[in-house]
Amino acid sequence: MALFHLDLRAMTMNNKFMVKRLFSIRGSQLIPLFAALLLFSLFLPRSAAAATGPTSDQFISGYATAVLKRDFQISAEFLRVEYGVIYLHGLEASDTVSDTIKTSLSSIEGVREVVITKEGDVVAQSEKPEIKTEVNVFLPRDLLFSSLMADPRWPHFSASYQQHSNNDLENIGSATFGETFSIYRFAGPFNSQMEVGLQAGVFSIFDLAADSNDLVNADYLVAIPLSFKKNNFSSMSRIFHQSSHLGDEYVLRGDTGERINFTYEGVDTILSYHFPFGFRLYGGGGYLFDRTPKDMEPWITQGGVEFNSPVAWLDGSIRPIAAVDIQSREASDWDTDVSLRMGVQLENPDFLSRKLKIMLEYYKGSSPNGQFHIRDEEEYFGIGLHFFI
Repeated sequence: MALFHLDLRAMTMNNKFMVKRLFSIRGSQLIPLFAALLLFSLFLPRSAAAATGPTSDQFISGYATAVLKRDFQISAEFLRVEYGVIYLHGLEASDTVSDTIKTSLSSIEGVREVVITKEGDVVAQSEKPEIKTEVNVFLPRDLLFSSLMADPRWPHFSASYQQHSNNDLENIGSATFGETFSIYRFAGPFNSQMEVGLQAGVFSIFDLAADSNDLVNADYLVAIPLSFKKNNFSSMSRIFHQSSHLGDEYVLRGDTGERINFTYEGVDTILSYHFPFGFRLYGGGGYLFDRTPKDMEPWITQGGVEFNSPVAWLDGSIRPIAAVDIQSREASDWDTDVSLRMGVQLENPDFLSRKLKIMLEYYKGSSPNGQFHIRDEEEYFGIGLHFFI
């Protein structure tokens, strides 16, 4: 864990003050701001959306070319992309292979349809043929619902350093281990796709100021998600369990105060929509049941905005990214928990299913770490490596 010893004190007090002022906004003030952004996105002029067509098509074309070459050994000469529709013309393939190709390409962000035509078929540019998805795929490579970049409790692999304002725990190393796996994908209503999966993660923090980098807290999450995707809209509903455990070394120090048994099951649903210019807006909520402590209030809400630049630098290997995740819980009197992350995404055009993100982090709100959630407020700055599908 010594690798986490990065010194963030070099950050100027002026910049730190500006970020604190930005996120000192209370939940009641964030609601109008969030609503204004949603309305702006919904009523975006058609001309502005259309202006992004060439850029989006270029991104889709590059992504689709890499997928076809890697998974199906198909060259780009068969491929054409227009306004989010992928055309594969003159491709002689069985119905099973064609359905598999459609499934893979339909999961690319921004793709509206996938049209496969055989030699001699004519498809006019203005045509919008109805595609009935008849796909049953066991263990597909990708996910219908994209990961939430700034959610502190989204299962993925990461390692980060955090400098907290808490006097007892200031220098924290955070390590997470987890993933979302798609088990089975099938055709859904309204010509959509659906899939059931498995989600699991461990979220741990270490006291880097201790001689042995003591494990302080570890939260365990397991969930069964059901995802839905239709064009740029997607959603995830899941039933989940989370339990929290203190580290032995931390308990032996005698700094724990009153230990609580913190565990619960819950259900939640998140709706998501990808807008032009690389923006994504999501929101939803959930309910906790079988709670310990029993008097913990059950309702939670969550929303956020993400930005993935439609333009990548250095031959498509570096992409600017930013995200903010906002959560409120009845258990904390609906105070706002804000998580902000921004940085760059490293990607390889030949292996597009995996992405490494290097991000600066800021958090303010109730502690996301289970044993400290009820009694502690947290504020920290950090830097981390995050590995997402």
